[in-house]
Formats: sequence, structure tokens, C-alpha cells
Amino acid sequence: MQYLTPAQVSERYSGRIAVRTLANWRSAGTGPRFLRLGGAILYPRDELERWEKRRTVSATNEYRS
Repeated sequence: MQYLTPAQVSERYSGRIAVRTLANWRSAGTGPRFLRLGGAILYPRDELERWEKRRTVSATNEYRS
């Protein structure tokens, strides 16, 4: 299984999701699922892909925040 740091996740989305936004989402319990190992926050790549699929829509009226 591959893991990404918050900085790598931000880079994956071309900087459109800031590292600070990921921290806010973790605190609020929203956003992609993550793993904390010691002091490190890691995002399993397969969890990011599942999160993307849940957010993929074909029309704006399907979008839910």
C-alpha cells in the first residue's frame, strides 16, 4: 500500500487543496481518511481514490458537500 504525506496530497491535486485545508478537514472529520503513525499524518492512496469517486458527479445538482 502506498501512503502520501499532506504535502504530497496537495501536490497530487496541483496545489488546489492546501496542506492547511487537509488539516482543517482532519479536525472536522471530513475529507479523505488518513492514518496517524507516530507524529506523521499519512493518506493511503486507495483511500484518496475512494474519496475522489465519492465526490465524482455528472451534474452540479448531484454534488453534496
